[in-house]
Amino acid sequence: MSDKSSLSIEAELKAQGCTNLRLRQLMRRVAQHYDLEMAKAGLKTTQYSLLSHVLKLGPLRPGELAQSMKFSASTLTRNLKPLIDAGWVELAAGTDARSRIVTITPAGRAKREEARLRWKVAQESLNQRLGVARVLALHRLINESLELLSPTEPGTGTDDE
Repeated sequence: MSDKSSLSIEAELKAQGCTNLRLRQLMRRVAQHYDLEMAKAGLKTTQYSLLSHVLKLGPLRPGELAQSMKFSASTLTRNLKPLIDAGWVELAAGTDARSRIVTITPAGRAKREEARLRWKVAQESLNQRLGVARVLALHRLINESLELLSPTEPGTGTDDE
């Protein structure tokens, strides 16, 4: 590649603006799209995701759930509280006196199933608006980017959402 073409690529990248800002704008729009549907089931998308993870992974320790969802411990605690208060999730005693186990309740299973139908509507309408090929390309790009940007040291890289 010549210096001239290298410079034009660099100039083009600068002209496109801040990647962080653009990703946040896209994430905000996508989140709003899903949140509108999830609200019909009385949940936020983060709550639906938590219910889904607890259902899929079965009873598990909070640390395991946080690691699976790439949450910090404090973020998980904050996000679990409304689910516990609503009676959809329980923190039960673990195998020893110091450990806890997160479990989904029957009411939580029912709420998750109700919300799953709303999630499906949101997903299908997003696929329709963007087009399936664009969604698949977006998923590939996201997966590749996550891999390239993965933290190099264990214990880093938790998401605080």
